Amino acid sequence: MRDKMELEKLLSCCDHTLLAPTAVWEEIKAICDDGMKYGTASVCIPPCFVKRAKDYVGDKLAVCTVIGFPNGYATTGAKCAETEDAVANGADEIDMVINLGLLKEGRDEAVLEEIRQVKKACGGKLLKVIIETCLLTDEEKIRMCRVVSHSGAEYIKTSTGFSTQGATLHDVELFAAHVEPHVKIKAAGGIATLEDGEKFLAAGASRLGTSRIVKIVKEREAAR
Repeated sequence: MRDKMELEKLLSCCDHTLLAPTAVWEEIKAICDDGMKYGTASVCIPPCFVKRAKDYVGDKLAVCTVIGFPNGYATTGAKCAETEDAVANGADEIDMVINLGLLKEGRDEAVLEEIRQVKKACGGKLLKVIIETCLLTDEEKIRMCRVVSHSGAEYIKTSTGFSTQGATLHDVELFAAHVEPHVKIKAAGGIATLEDGEKFLAAGASRLGTSRIVKIVKEREAAR
């Protein structure tokens, strides 16, 4: 049985996430309420809700949103415009999807330049780079560890949660072995239990993209 401090630590690493295309404001408001109540790192929500959510939570909770999501093949200009708009609306954190095709072509410098431009568009806000590990070879993942390490982004992130698989312990361990020390790791997609969350943190992640951990904690409270 976990004590209160262990649960609080786990919750404090969660980006409490709702990115369903059918999401409505009442659902977004509910996860904002959860995020404030349980002390999550942020709420990760669609860009169209950022302003309303930030007006609602103020300084009580960080608001994260996604850019070039979920496929990553928007132009760099479009990603930068999305980012500038999100920041203007109050986003505190940006999770962007890389151009996977550029990586597959071996154009690592082009991927690096795009991330740098998006980072500039963040205006000092935190940037996480989603590389969609389930679509990459280990060699490509290692190359992306190098790219992100030189990009100015604060985080490398495993997954969108919208492709064929989410985070794996193998990928987080691979990241931990190959990113430079200043780059943090976010595991996202398929984190279904408290035990999953703890394993990913032990493997080297410092953020978890999930909605299920808060849900489990709420269910346990209700069952008491």
